[in-house]
Amino acid sequence: MPFFYHFLIFFLLFPLYNADPIGEFCNKDKNISSSRTSTTIDRVLAQLVTKASSDGFATASSGGGRIETVYGLAQCRGDVSSKDCSACIADAAKQIRQLCPNEADARIWYDYCFLRYDTEDFVGKLDAGVGLIFYNVNNVTDPDTFNRELGTLVERIRAEALAPSNNGLGKGKTKISPFVTIYGLVQCTRDLSRLSCEQCLAIAIANFPKYCKDKEGCQINYSSCRARYEIYPFFFPLDSSKKVFSTSLRVLVYP
Repeated sequence: MPFFYHFLIFFLLFPLYNADPIGEFCNKDKNISSSRTSTTIDRVLAQLVTKASSDGFATASSGGGRIETVYGLAQCRGDVSSKDCSACIADAAKQIRQLCPNEADARIWYDYCFLRYDTEDFVGKLDAGVGLIFYNVNNVTDPDTFNRELGTLVERIRAEALAPSNNGLGKGKTKISPFVTIYGLVQCTRDLSRLSCEQCLAIAIANFPKYCKDKEGCQINYSSCRARYEIYPFFFPLDSSKKVFSTSLRVLVYP
C-alpha cells in the first residue's frame, strides 16, 4: 500500500489535559450529503459525549429509513481520570465539527481520547489505514541495549492489553540505566475482538523501527489502536521526578 508523508514540527504536550487535538483526519472524498445528515452527526456526537463520559468508551448510531445512518465511536486512554476523559470527549465532539464541517467521515486524536464518525458502519472492524505518527528528534546513545529492552517492554504491555480484563490497555516501564527509563503504552478501541486488537497492535509496533529507529520516543496512532514509548513518563500515575515534555516531529500517513 503506497503512503504519502507530511512532516510538521510539533511540540508534545505536558501530560495534563489540554484542549488542543494532536491531529485530525477529514475525508475530503466523503462529503455530507444533506442538512439531515449533518443533524444526525450532531445527534451521534451528543450521544457519544454522554455515554463515553461515564465509561471511557462508547459507540452510537442514528438515522435509518430516509435519513442516512451515522455511526460514531469515542474512547479515552485507559489511564486518565473520568473528569479528564469527560472534558476530552466533549472538546473532541466540538472540535471535530469545526475542523471537518463538510465531511461525513472524520476522526480526531488527543493525548487523552479519540473520536470518530462515519456514514459507513466501522464498529468492530480493524482500521489501521490513516495514521498519525510522532517521533522524538533525539537518538538514543546505546541503540542495541535500548532496542532490546524496548522490545521486551512492548511485548509485555502488548500481552497485558490482550488480557480480557484490561479492556485493550497495556502500560509499563523498564529501567535500562540509572538515568534512563523507558515508558510504554498500547491500547485498542474496545469494539475490537481480541484477534483484531492483536493485529492492530502488531501493525503499530512494527512501525516503531520503520519510522522511529533508534529514537528516544515514538507514538503510532490509528483509528483502532495506539502504541507509544518515551523516556519520560506520559501515563498515569506519573513519575514526578522525571521530565514530561519533549520535541517531536509529526508524520501524517494516508492510505
